[in-house]
Parts: sequence; structure tokens; C-alpha cells
Amino acid sequence: MKFKVTNWAEYEAGLRRRGSLTLWVTPEALAGWAAPRRKTRGGQPLYSDLAIETTLMLGMVFGLRLRQSEGLLSSVLDMMGLDLPVPDHTTLSRRARTWKPSARGNDRQHVADGPVHVLVDSTGLKIYGAGQWLEEKHGTKSRRGWRKLHLAVDADSGEIIAHSLTDQETGDAMQLEPLLDQIDDEIGQFTADGAYDGNPTYDAVLRHSPGAKFVIPPRSNAVERPTAQACCQRDDHVASMQIDGRLKWQASTGYGKRALAETAMGKYKGIIGPRLRARSFPAQQTEAAIGVAILNRMLACGHPKSVRCQASAGATK
Repeated sequence: MKFKVTNWAEYEAGLRRRGSLTLWVTPEALAGWAAPRRKTRGGQPLYSDLAIETTLMLGMVFGLRLRQSEGLLSSVLDMMGLDLPVPDHTTLSRRARTWKPSARGNDRQHVADGPVHVLVDSTGLKIYGAGQWLEEKHGTKSRRGWRKLHLAVDADSGEIIAHSLTDQETGDAMQLEPLLDQIDDEIGQFTADGAYDGNPTYDAVLRHSPGAKFVIPPRSNAVERPTAQACCQRDDHVASMQIDGRLKWQASTGYGKRALAETAMGKYKGIIGPRLRARSFPAQQTEAAIGVAILNRMLACGHPKSVRCQASAGATK
């Protein structure tokens, strides 16, 4: 199969904008840079969550540690002639554990006109600990663990519309409810791999969107259960696979679009990185959330529109 990008000029310009060093600060950001005064006992915070988010986001985009992120933002504000305090690295480390996304962080770049086609999958992110080389060389037990990043992707725009970060023991289907809680739009189709096959997945999606269509491959030994009302679509998939086979079922249902979720995970690991830098779990959740926001911001710069090329006459013979 061959595909052709129909908006190459626009997409190429968007790729160049991703590397632009042009920065600006809006009047709303200037007004919200300082933290609002608290009315409870304790010290007053100096920086708002927006200031913490800005510093952490710049550091993640350029692959910098906390001290270097502090220095980068200081130099940028000096060149812009803005008299704003910059969070120090200790404040960034502490506030990352309690950071809450701003209201504008929940706004989608691409607003859907109707029901959305949601793709769900998960991937592993490394955390600190002994590396694989040390384990293989010296035969030591590795203390390195993993975190699981769960993503929900809009199949039409490629935007990540929901995410969550859990430990490595959490099952994929167990995080479906938190992902659905982040999606306000009606779900027209829900596509996932076989790890999400089961009544809990069907029930959770139908509670969110009663008219949702499912494209989830049943297990190889699955059988029809006519008495299960919530999983009637699953029975249709089982019957279709028994008659036509799995490959024809994938082609007829459009299951291949699930690869876009894996593409989003590949972009996260390629641009943000395959490992988490933060040590505490709350700070790791903040790191993952800001990484997702960075990918969506880059996607807004330019999105490729690819179409499948028609096979030539010689290739079909």
C-alpha cells in the first residue's frame, strides 16, 4: 500500500514551525503569572500553576533538566524585557507534584463536528533504576520499573484527547473509565486491541455513549452469547470472524486505523522521550500530562492529510 500527502506544502511549513524559537507571552499569561493569595494558614505561593507549566514545558521541548530550564526561561524573559520572577529548580521539583492543568489545557485544538472515533492503547515508559546493560553485564537484579501511559486518540485529527499514567501492574481495561471521563464529545466508534475485550469495556463505553460502535477483536476462543445484551456487537464480530476469518474482519471494520494510536505513542517516545525523568509518581503524572500537551501543540502547527494511492494496472495483474 502506498499513501500520498495531499497538503505537503502546508505540512512542511508546520514541521518548520515546530522548531521555531519564537516565543511570546500573552497579556493573560502576564496577569496570571503570580499565584493568587491563599486564605488558609501557611506561606503564600509565588508562582501560579501557569508559570510552573510554562517552565516545565520549555524544558521538555528542549530536553533540559530543571536547572537548565530555569536558566532558559530567565534568558528568554531578559531578552523580552519582562520583569517576571522565574521559578527555581527546587520550586519546580516540589510544585510538579501538585500541579493542576490550567483551564485552557483542556481545550481541544480540533473541535469535532459530530461523534468522534476514539482509539485507545497503552505503552510503557522507563523510570530511574539500573539499566539493561548493567543487568546483562553483571547479572544483577534490575530495580528499574515501568509506568504505563494510556492514551485515547481522535482517529480523524490524530489529537490525544485523553491520557492517564499508572504503574506497570494496572490493566489496560481498568483505565478506560478515567479516559472516558476526560472525553466530553459523543463517541461514534471505539477501536481498541484485544486487551480491552470484555463486558467492562462494553459497559463503560455504552454508559458514556449509548450509540457507540465497537471494533475490538474478540479472543481466538470466543463464542457467541445470545443472552448478553450489552455485548451483541461482540457476538457479531465473533460470527464474522468464524465465517470470513480475522483478516477479512479487520478489512471490513477498519480495524487498521488502530495503528494511529501506536503512531501517537511513537511520537511521544521519539519527541518527548522513552523514559520519565521525575522521581515521584505525582511528578511523573505531571510530566506525562505536559508531554501530551506538547504533542498536541505541535500537531496544531501542521497535520498531514494522506490518502491511499490507487494501484496501477500493472500491479494488479
